[in-house]
Amino acid sequence: MSIVTVQLGQCGNQIGREVFNAVCGDVHGTHGLCSKKENDSYHDACKERFFSEEESEVPVARAVLVDMEPKVISQTLSIAARSGYWKYDDRSHFCQKQGSGNNWANGYSVHGPRHKEVIMNLVQKEAEKCDRLSGFFTITSMAGGTGSGLGAFVTQSLRDAFPTSFILNHVIWPYGTGEVIVQNYNSVLTLSHLYQSADALLVHENDVIHKICAQLMNIKQISFRDVNQVIAHQLGSVFQPTYTAEGGLHYSRNPLGDLMETLVPHPEFKMLGLRNIPQMPENSLAYSTFSWPGLIKHLRQMLIANAKMEEGIDWQVRPPRLGSSIPSSHSTNKPLYFNTSIANLVILRGKDLHSVDLGSFRDPSLYTSWLNPQDAFNAWKTPRAFNKYEKSASLLKPLDNVVGKAWNMFASKAYIHQYTKFGIEEEDFLDSFTALEQVISSYTSL
Repeated sequence: MSIVTVQLGQCGNQIGREVFNAVCGDVHGTHGLCSKKENDSYHDACKERFFSEEESEVPVARAVLVDMEPKVISQTLSIAARSGYWKYDDRSHFCQKQGSGNNWANGYSVHGPRHKEVIMNLVQKEAEKCDRLSGFFTITSMAGGTGSGLGAFVTQSLRDAFPTSFILNHVIWPYGTGEVIVQNYNSVLTLSHLYQSADALLVHENDVIHKICAQLMNIKQISFRDVNQVIAHQLGSVFQPTYTAEGGLHYSRNPLGDLMETLVPHPEFKMLGLRNIPQMPENSLAYSTFSWPGLIKHLRQMLIANAKMEEGIDWQVRPPRLGSSIPSSHSTNKPLYFNTSIANLVILRGKDLHSVDLGSFRDPSLYTSWLNPQDAFNAWKTPRAFNKYEKSASLLKPLDNVVGKAWNMFASKAYIHQYTKFGIEEEDFLDSFTALEQVISSYTSL
């Protein structure tokens, strides 16, 4: 089944391009350290998922590009075309001459309704090219105006137009120090609206990715492109084909549906986080060897201690012992920073998979009491390596602490007038906060 990607705003378009680059680079790389037959079926599954073939035989990305300014889209189209490996459809983009001025209300209340018909026509055309549509993958930033405001509007429109298709929103959480003075408002409004229409939200935090670039990738002068490439690598490691059943003979046919079934056990818990291991500069890979037990041990501790990368993990954090009276979430005896799970999905790629023991992820003490660990934990595997990594593992889990940050960011009523002039009233803010407060209380009571 195919995924249609909807790239919104500057951030969404730049990350979208890097995702298709990563996927294409992976497919055109070496034979992936596996048999030719395995590699061919991987290749075919990836093509169907992300690209449509045209007469030119250059794969065309299944994507719609939207921005309120033309510059980024024209750059994105030309860089993709120059790669020679893949390109965008020249007719699948929409842009205007003026931006949204980092104002969520401008994107949501003005640009959204004004351009809805054109944008949704592009999406419809892209969906009709798919033999079987799995759903939509939208990429947006939460700080700006187009990605966040227009992104929320387009997601709602997708839900109305395709009520039975899955929608996964990929959102970029802004730098804590702030790129945009009103990013806190934009983030809260975006989150609360996406929560109503998306099936799941996959969140990347700019601060975390920046740290990975500095500490793991050893990049001295970090650019947005560096950050975007790390994000794209992590997304590719999730979306590239895998076997979802033990001993499976066919790659997952419904990538988004399988993700939702595995990771969203309840509609209240739909924010997902992603960990990827190992991550290092490409020129270090040749000198590195990894063992599955070592990777799995690190990944499990990253989960327990809520560490975002393998460096600086707190090894002191332990899950509460079963049998001891497990403290309630409001008790002060809760183990320090212990991270309770409601669902975990581990994706393993590379050789010697038969030797991997994932029993430590089935430990009942990792999970909330209302779920059976056998249901809450899933593993997907493929012997085909990803992007030059001989062995790699990704962990997806519902997120808990990001929503709290949004609440903490809302400090004063400054700048509200910038929103009211586009029809967003104080009640709309209050509704958004009420919705998020409900989400936060659900997560904190785990």
